[in-house]
Amino acid sequence: MSGGIEAWLERATGFIKEAPLTHEISLVAAKLQMHRDPADRFIAATAQVLDLTLVTADEKLLGLGVIRSLANR
Repeated sequence: MSGGIEAWLERATGFIKEAPLTHEISLVAAKLQMHRDPADRFIAATAQVLDLTLVTADEKLLGLGVIRSLANR
């Protein structure tokens, strides 16, 4: 592996921007009117707070209404 694991990781993920789990996102997740799956709540809240379009095949997230979503089927 040329350059070691750090170089490989940079090449593999350098184009990805991470979204931190902030207090604001946690509060929005707690207030969302949706099913109780915490991962889905955090995903939806992150999209809402950061004004992102969520690409998903999950019908519950597609029909949420408080976030922009794009069906991935």
